[in-house]
Amino acid sequence: MTSHQVEVRDRRTGEVFVLTVPEHRPLLECFEEHGIDLPFACRQGACTTCAVRVLAGELEQRDAMGLSPALQQEGYALFCVARARSAAIVETQDEDEVYRLQFGRAFAQARRPWWPFPRWTAD
Repeated sequence: MTSHQVEVRDRRTGEVFVLTVPEHRPLLECFEEHGIDLPFACRQGACTTCAVRVLAGELEQRDAMGLSPALQQEGYALFCVARARSAAIVETQDEDEVYRLQFGRAFAQARRPWWPFPRWTAD
């Protein structure tokens, strides 16, 4: 079984955690088993609470449906579903920052106001 060293830099606390993790296991699970508290919410790769920026190395994250392919190409990953494919260094991200990167572009391009909602009437 192949294993890789993964370093996590937690921006919330300034702490750095390093573990050797098996290639086939989600990173969040491995770190939790060692009592390391990192941000997460859904555990399914559907939100951005556990988003990290990959500073070095390679992660596989085919189940990261909550992160656009464009952001994945820019080096973002979802820690709850990511698996190490090499030694890696990642940094936790602020969920709001990642959300703005992913969706803010689309919202900024909207030309019509979203509020107030149109009034619906029963005929």
